[in-house]
Order: sequence, then structure tokens, then C-alpha cells
Amino acid sequence: MTETETVSFTRMKDGTKADYLLLAELEKDYHRGTPRRVVEELKRQGEATLEGYRITRLDHGLQSATRARRDGADTDWIVAALLHDIGDGLAPQNHDRFSAEVIRPFVRWEVSWAVEHHGIFQMIYYARHYGWDENARDRFRDHPCFEACAQFCERWDQSSFDPDYDQDSLESFIPLVDEVFLRKAYAPEVIREGEVFPFPAGPPS
Repeated sequence: MTETETVSFTRMKDGTKADYLLLAELEKDYHRGTPRRVVEELKRQGEATLEGYRITRLDHGLQSATRARRDGADTDWIVAALLHDIGDGLAPQNHDRFSAEVIRPFVRWEVSWAVEHHGIFQMIYYARHYGWDENARDRFRDHPCFEACAQFCERWDQSSFDPDYDQDSLESFIPLVDEVFLRKAYAPEVIREGEVFPFPAGPPS
């Protein structure tokens, strides 16, 4: 970056209007690069087997997203399934909330809520083996997104640790990642705050 492409200040409070207009312009390109950075993080998750499991973190995301797509889910749910554990690398103790913040500006409210809370909802499958409360999710029983999160976990998350599953490729999801992350952040017509829609019914049995 040349001198003409940098701000004049070393302390934010000393910045001029011209400095901040420059930053706003440069940030546009950075924001447009978000889908690529997300995909690169997914690729890193494919470099090693998920500790103790038979697949990688990337495989788990791909299997979850593939199941969502084959169930007829829309783009928001598919991308959420793909990225619901993207926070594992940097925030393993609260990866669900970390992952939700990655997608929150760009998907429906109910979708980011499900990702944010999937960790506690998953406890129903294993918590008893540690002497924990497997019904901890019941504290959210009256929340309008409860059933969506429960279905997300049951149908797409907990079932996606199979080394023999015929999952779709990462490349097949890139157009959906692009679509989501190139939306205007926090657009009301995207977020649909407070609205809950029927969960995908899935293919005919």
C-alpha cells in the first residue's frame, strides 16, 4: 500500500474526515472478500481429522449442508449448516456463538439463533454420559425458534459424522456462500427479526 492509500493518524481520535472516507472506501473491497476468507477457513478445517472423530471439521460441515440441501432447505439454512462449526478453531469453548456471529448480519434471525444455540441443544444426545443435564435446552422451550434448532440438530448436525456419507463438494456450496456474504449487512428484509418460517419438510419418505 502506498503512502497516499493510508490514513494520516496514529490515534483514531486524530483522524480527519478524509481519513475516514478513505477507510470506508477501502473497506468495501475488504468486505467483498469475505466469502473467500470464509471458504479458506473451511479449507483449513479439512486439513486434519476432527479430534477423536472419523472425519474432518470440513467433512462435518459439508455433510450437514448436503443434508440440508437434499431436504430442500433454502440458502440461509444450507450456508448455516455448512458454517455452524466454523468457530471451532478459535473459540472451541463457545464455537456456537462465534459461528453465529459470522453469519448473523447476512441470514434470517431464526437461522442465526439456531446456530447460536445448537451447542446446548446437542447435549440431548450425549450429556448423560458426563453426568450433565441432557435437557438443558428446555430453558428455551418457549422460544419461537426452539423447534427449528431442535430439527437443525436432529436432521443435519448430529447425523453428520459418517466417513461413508456421499457428501457434496465444497465447490458446490461456494455460490451460496457468495450469495449470503455479499448481501447488505443487517438488511431488515434479510434478517426478518422475530419471524419464524416452517422448517424444511425434507424429501418424501
